[in-house]
Amino acid sequence: MDTTAARTTLIVTNDFPPRPGGIQAFLHSMAQRLDPERVVVYASTWKRGREGAEATAAFDAAQPFTVVRDRTTMLLPTPRVTRRAVGLLREHGCRSVWFGAAAPLGLMAPALRRAGAERIVATTHGHEAGWAQLPVARRLLRRIGDTTDTLTYLGEYTRSRIARALSDEAAARMVQLPPGVDEKTFHPGSGGDAVRERLGLAGRPVVVCVSRLVPRKGQDTLIAAMPRVLAAQPDAVLLVVGGGPYRADLEKQAARLGVRGSVHFTGAVPWEDLPAHFGAGDVFAMPCRTRRGGLDVEGLGIVYLEASATGLPVVAGDSGGAPDAVRDGETGWVVRGGTPDETADRIVTLLADPALRTRMGTAGRAWVESHWRWDLLADHLRALL
Repeated sequence: MDTTAARTTLIVTNDFPPRPGGIQAFLHSMAQRLDPERVVVYASTWKRGREGAEATAAFDAAQPFTVVRDRTTMLLPTPRVTRRAVGLLREHGCRSVWFGAAAPLGLMAPALRRAGAERIVATTHGHEAGWAQLPVARRLLRRIGDTTDTLTYLGEYTRSRIARALSDEAAARMVQLPPGVDEKTFHPGSGGDAVRERLGLAGRPVVVCVSRLVPRKGQDTLIAAMPRVLAAQPDAVLLVVGGGPYRADLEKQAARLGVRGSVHFTGAVPWEDLPAHFGAGDVFAMPCRTRRGGLDVEGLGIVYLEASATGLPVVAGDSGGAPDAVRDGETGWVVRGGTPDETADRIVTLLADPALRTRMGTAGRAWVESHWRWDLLADHLRALL
């Protein structure tokens, strides 16, 4: 009997739907592709209150695997949480553990190992790259690396930063495990024309940005680029898809620059409607930038790959691992984060050249199909576990 294939996995994470976000989508998509009879998820509560509780309960009930929620909105490796994780491991006969984010929950690895875990995998994201720069956090990250079987990384940027904080042995065990793209959900013809029609954008050149509205993502750079874009393409519109705390500042910026009529904010959009909103664009742009001395950095930028799967050329910022999601000059371009002129030049070039947009979009779609499909990456995770 293949005992490796028979292992039940305990996923321990703060990042799980219905809490929104890229890491949450990554973990959920991976969990869905594992054997549901051999998956148990131990996650924090999304948010307190009746609305949050109802949304969480409805989501959990719809899953094919067991989801156990902690009463807290943020799991930390405290004695109580560790005891609960150990209890779930034993109750469900789990023999492998996947920490959805290595830091700080990976500090529970020794206790879970003593309780019977045979394989422990911890996934790193952008924030662990930030941890690697801080003395105390570096020591904790090193401990996590030494007590797990492997740390996974998103791309070369995160690997190089995190490896510096690890022992040589732990660094040598690192394995790439990036998020994937559902190429059957994100594809050309995903409903973009209907979105354009509904929003009154039919017939206009559309630059779309799909992301949470926070300073790192670079929506302010796109707005600052719009006067130059409009000088070349007077009918162009920037479609900003997503919600977040930065929206009020962005709206004020657009008004101040006199481009408010050419910037459309959708607010938060349900996940199932996102593919159509990608498809509403002619060009996808998110010129992300690194902030706070390297502590606020883009881990990868799955939205670039979702845009590529939809057949769009992309304009990406150079923050952290974002360039790993673009073949510069082939599926799109990488620009320096925080440079409106450079961003505008690339957007204007793409809007003026339909053949170039088609060529880059086609190349991006092919790259996703050959390297970034969820089924390929889920096979890799199963092997690690």
